[in-house]
This record gives sequence, C-alpha cells and structure tokens, in this order.
Amino acid sequence: MTHLKVGDAVPDFSLLDQTSEEVSNKSLLGTKYILFFYPKDDSPGCTKEACAIRDSYRKIDKAGYSVFGISPDNVKKHNKFIDKYEFQYSLLADENKEMINAFGLWGPKKFMGREVVGVHRTTFIVDEKGIIEHIILKVKTKEHDRQILELVA
Repeated sequence: MTHLKVGDAVPDFSLLDQTSEEVSNKSLLGTKYILFFYPKDDSPGCTKEACAIRDSYRKIDKAGYSVFGISPDNVKKHNKFIDKYEFQYSLLADENKEMINAFGLWGPKKFMGREVVGVHRTTFIVDEKGIIEHIILKVKTKEHDRQILELVA
C-alpha cells in the first residue's frame, strides 16, 4: 500500500518512544535502522511479529541495525507491551497516525474475511543516510525476523 520505494528518503518523522524520548529521522542520521509498522500492541499477530524480532535481536544488532516498532498505541501501552515480552528495542507512539500516514500505511485492508481500516503491516530497512534499502510488504508474523535477517545479515 505504501507509495514509497527503495531508494527514497524516509519521510520526516518525530515520535516519542516508550521512555518519552523523541526519535526522528534527523536524530537517526548516521544510524542504520529498521522500522516495522504494526496495528496494535499485544494482539496475537503483532505479538508474534514483535517476539520473532526480539528472538533474533542480537543478530540484527550485530548486523549494525537499530530496531523501532511503530503503532498507533500510546507510550503507556508500549511500556506494558515491552515489559510483558521483554523487548530490547524501542516502540514509537504514533497516536495521531502522522508517521503511519506519511509512509502511506493507513487505509482499507482485509482482516478475517472482512474489510477494515487500519495499519498495513510493513517494514522498512533504512541506511545511515536515511534512504530506504528494502521494503517488506508481505510480512510473515511468525518468521518476520528471518525475513529481516535475509536482507541485513
């Protein structure tokens, strides 16, 4: 669903992480990073995806990438999600869907056989200059870590 392509610069963004620290595309210049957009903290599919990334976090980190999960949930919900599953990476709170919309990831989608409006599960792998290296459109929640590692390791 995203309008972005490999080779594009990431859109400007600035969100708070679970510690209420600001994270922006400008603050991440010089860092390679992964942005994984997901619909909702602590839902079955999102938990599988986030835990898969958690389980391979060391390998992703060793490849030189920081990881950020983005959903419309607030900082408080992110903290509960992180504490419950012991994530080593940050979650960014996009309550107003500004970043989600900037990346073109809010809109109609199929869920359990019916059409709903929500976040399109998508992952962006970004280089240290803020340029998109890879986009994963067909996220497999249980093996998303392997999808990422195939591209960064």
